[in-house]
Amino acid sequence: MKPFADHFSAVARSYAAARPTYPPALFDFLATLAPGRHHAWDCAAGSGQATLELAARFEAVTATDASAAQLQQAPPHPRVQYRVATAERSGLPDGSTDLVTVAQAVHWLDLDQFYAEVRRVLVPEGITAIWCYGLQRVGDRRIDSTLEHFYGDTLGPYWAPERRLVETGYRTLPFPFKELPTPVFDMALEWSLRELTDYLRTWSATERFRRERGHDPVDTLEGELASAWGAPGARRRVHWPLSLRVGRRRMPV
Repeated sequence: MKPFADHFSAVARSYAAARPTYPPALFDFLATLAPGRHHAWDCAAGSGQATLELAARFEAVTATDASAAQLQQAPPHPRVQYRVATAERSGLPDGSTDLVTVAQAVHWLDLDQFYAEVRRVLVPEGITAIWCYGLQRVGDRRIDSTLEHFYGDTLGPYWAPERRLVETGYRTLPFPFKELPTPVFDMALEWSLRELTDYLRTWSATERFRRERGHDPVDTLEGELASAWGAPGARRRVHWPLSLRVGRRRMPV
């Protein structure tokens, strides 16, 4: 089994506060595809960025993550059970799950073993959905070019190889399910500069840079962005490209 690479426990609190949320329409779409609304498994749930939206649509949600620190930051909900578990060994019963989701995390998993676990826990015709989001855009050339330089040049050597899978929108990943067409979902939030830089501090490459170099690269970036951003409290619309793959469990013939 691929060893658990713990990129986010050290920033669990800020991760929970600063990571973007997903559009409700995404979860409406997934719920309509699921053969039932009895149980959803939010795998590699982190601090619950997708979990509560699932709980609004399913009778029960199991949210698992290998990081106890991440799950400790997740908001409680009466229909959600949070449990420390790896993606490859969920502990769920056979044929117990209508929908399995992995938000911004499948690139960290042992795919062969995870997919085997998904096939085991899904009900007949159950749905699997994986998605990720890439580099954000603000729509201002000065800001976006500064952010591109920070992502590719400042942090370039500190990204794990798995990040390449996010950059391709998971299109290069094997996906052994009956793949279904998906609409395009808009992922956007109105953020201040502080909210944006708080988010950048939760990147795995930023954390690795801090550990190895002994200082926070976002401090310098924040000064570079300030003049282009405008008033410190000004809010700008931040967009992320959301890449989604959805499949139905293939039944034996």
